[in-house]
Amino acid sequence: MGPLSAPFCTLHITWKELVLTASLLIFWNPPNAAQVTIEAQPMKVSEGKDVLLLVHNLPQNLTGNIWYKGQITDLHHYIKSYVIDSETIIFGPAYSGRETVYSNASLLIQNVTQKDTGSYTIQIIKRGDGTEGVTGHYTLYLETPKPSISSSNLNPREAEETVILSCDPDTQNVSYRWWIKGQSLPINRPWQLSENNRILTLYGVTKDIAGPYECEMKNPVSASRSDPVTLNLIYGPHVPSILSSSPYYRSGENLYLYCFADSNPPAEYSWTINGKFLQSGQELSIHQITTKHGGIYGCSARNSVTGLESSTDKTIKVSASFGRGHLSWH
Repeated sequence: MGPLSAPFCTLHITWKELVLTASLLIFWNPPNAAQVTIEAQPMKVSEGKDVLLLVHNLPQNLTGNIWYKGQITDLHHYIKSYVIDSETIIFGPAYSGRETVYSNASLLIQNVTQKDTGSYTIQIIKRGDGTEGVTGHYTLYLETPKPSISSSNLNPREAEETVILSCDPDTQNVSYRWWIKGQSLPINRPWQLSENNRILTLYGVTKDIAGPYECEMKNPVSASRSDPVTLNLIYGPHVPSILSSSPYYRSGENLYLYCFADSNPPAEYSWTINGKFLQSGQELSIHQITTKHGGIYGCSARNSVTGLESSTDKTIKVSASFGRGHLSWH
C-alpha cells in the first residue's frame, strides 16, 4: 500500500450545489472497465477501532471518487467525494464525521460501530474521451464479540415450563447457531428458533434437554462461541429407595436405614413405623433394637419447591434368631 495523501482542503457544499456536482459527475461502467476491488485493512476489525478501505486496480487519468454507504448510489447514501484537480472533498448526508477520503480513493473509518457494518460503494471517475467511471462494492464486517446466553428462567420445573434462551448481543450481519451437549440441535424436539436463530424457545424442559447449551455468532471474517449454560431443572421427588444392611435383625443389634429420592432441589425426608411418625431426616438409626422395633418403615420425600411428595416402605423383622442378608435397595 502506497502512502496516503490527505486532502488539502474541504468544502461544505449546499444541497443545491451537491445536486449540481452530482449531475456533472454522471458516469457508467463501460464494458471493458477494469475490475475495481476493495480490501479492508485490517481484515478483522473490532468495534471502536479504525479500518481502511483500500481500493485496488484504479484506472488511469483519475479525476475523483465518490463513496456511498450501501449499494445504492443516490444522494441520501452519499458519504464523501474527492475532486483531484481542485484537491477538495465534498460532504454528503451519510457522512458521520468519522470518515476520511484520500486522493488514492481509500476511505478511512475511525472508531467503527455496528452501524458502520454493511456495504460500501465507490464510484471512480476518470478523464477520457468522455466522463467514464467504474464502481466497486465492499461489505464491512466487524469481528464478532464473544456472545453470552440469557434465559427467561434458569430454574424451570420439569416438563411444565417454557424457557426462552437468547444469544446476545443482537448484532447485524451475523448468523446464529446453537449447540446442546456439544452437538447441533437435533430435529423433532420441543423447541423453536426465531427467524434469525438468535432466540431459542424450549417447551416443557426435561432432563435430556436441560443442557449444556452454547450459541455461536458468525460472519464471513470471524466466529465466536459462548460459554455453556445448563438449566437448573426443578423436578421430583422421584419414588424414594430405602437402603438397609438387611431386612432381618436380631434383638440388641443397631438398625440403620437410609432413604434417597432423586430431586432438585434436594428433598426433605421423614420416617414412620407402621404409619406413626418417627423422625425427620434422611437417615434413621436405632441402637439396640428389640422385637418391638419390627414393622413397616416408611420414608416420605418432599420437594418444597414443586410441592410434590413421594414415599415408599420397607418391612423390617426383628427376632431372637440371627439372620443377615446382603446390602440391598428397595
